[in-house]
Amino acid sequence: MFKEILLPVDLQQTELSDRAVAIAKDVSGLHDARITVLTVIPDFGMPLVASYFPDDAMREATEEVWAELKRFVAARFDDASAIRTQVLTGSPHKAVLKYAEQYGTDLIVVPARAINVSKVLLGSVSTQIVERAPCSVMVVRP
Repeated sequence: MFKEILLPVDLQQTELSDRAVAIAKDVSGLHDARITVLTVIPDFGMPLVASYFPDDAMREATEEVWAELKRFVAARFDDASAIRTQVLTGSPHKAVLKYAEQYGTDLIVVPARAINVSKVLLGSVSTQIVERAPCSVMVVRP
């Protein structure tokens, strides 16, 4: 049923992703699906803002994020070489949705945030993904 699973992660809040990783691995095993772990670097948004940063700031940030994403995957997957990784720039929800559509994603697994014992909160990125995804979305509670 699922052949392409997309797991967007926020590398600044990896504790939110651990349960989503476990579920993505389970679903992948059941369906022999490929997992792509993706993170998005928000862009500068406006040329005026970008002009205050050195020319190579985005390139350096991207290299650092790639290295961190590889560490994240290596720490959580037995065979990290079987996991596709992707670092994109732009609006996080738009980048995730565009990637999902472009690469034929069947399932997006997104973590939710717990605000207390009885409530779960979807962040603005998760909400946008749930509302606009071209495929099934599994929201993972903590």
